Amino acid sequence: MARSLSVVGGGVIGLSVAWRAARQGWSVRLYDAASGSGASWVAGGMLAPLSEGWPGEEAVLGLGAASLERWPDFGKELETGADVSLFTSTSSLTVALDGADADDLRKIADWVGAQGYDMDIVDRTKIRELEPVLGPKVRLGLLARSELAVDNRLLLDALRQNARAAGVEFTDENVRDLDDLTTDQVVLAAGLGAPRLWPGLPLRPVKGEILRLGTRPGVTPAPTRTIRGTVHGRPAYLVPRANGIVLGATQYETDEDTQVTVGGVRDLIADAEALMPAIGEYELKEAAAGLRPMTPDNLPLIGRLSDRVVVAAGHGRNGILLTPVTADAVVALLDGNTLVEAECANSERFRNVVRKR
Repeated sequence: MARSLSVVGGGVIGLSVAWRAARQGWSVRLYDAASGSGASWVAGGMLAPLSEGWPGEEAVLGLGAASLERWPDFGKELETGADVSLFTSTSSLTVALDGADADDLRKIADWVGAQGYDMDIVDRTKIRELEPVLGPKVRLGLLARSELAVDNRLLLDALRQNARAAGVEFTDENVRDLDDLTTDQVVLAAGLGAPRLWPGLPLRPVKGEILRLGTRPGVTPAPTRTIRGTVHGRPAYLVPRANGIVLGATQYETDEDTQVTVGGVRDLIADAEALMPAIGEYELKEAAAGLRPMTPDNLPLIGRLSDRVVVAAGHGRNGILLTPVTADAVVALLDGNTLVEAECANSERFRNVVRKR
């Protein structure tokens, strides 16, 4: 008889866990009243653990790099036959507009290289060769050839399609108490909703606003790779899509506010123009905001909360990036094993996370 599993939460993490568990023979039911409508829907889709690396965050880098390595095969497994590829770029270029930012890029390159990963410092001439649409103020770049980007909405569709094909049952019921679930095992992947079902989980919302831009006849072509930079102290990125660019992202400590602000849109457009002056030619198709579930140390919570409950939440800005490694880690836990690469994310590292029998 198949082992039974309830997955609470239908973002990319919950969907990927449900899909992978069903393929391993579990009888899976996924609970979410609005699957894929939260942070997963608003995300930019960058898979950029090297570009976001910073000295002192070795565990964050290691976990992200382990997941990035899994992404090519993970993506191939999800191919649905659609005309548009799930992957939208195959490298990242982080640029500096001033001397301080250039120094930071060199620091990142040195530190990431010392951890065993390859990145290339590129000068202004090389930048113009790689991405001629970038602005004249760009003075230095950091190229991560192995980093990728995916279309997050195509990803959600592909995960739902593959999960259903694997036998996952979807229900739009709201789970109010994990004890009401009668399955052998439960995976709590409800993002910011997780602490309501397991009090003490150290998660807080961080708001992020994002713009989706569409191409129009005669516009300057979009960059061919993900472009990142810091403008007036604010991080900005441009992620190519099949028919435009995703532009992000603001970051605010907040409560439950998901309204897009005039100031946020203004800053995003101004910062994007500093990186790519022709951005104003594009159509503004969508402005949206989401709440990232963050932990105090920027690592997710992946571990056992009891003999029956596993948590997979708190992925913050890296939910899309960490999808493959999280799915592998959770399926391993369900089978009584541990994934070495994900041990740094064990939820028991926080004292206020109480494990019950």
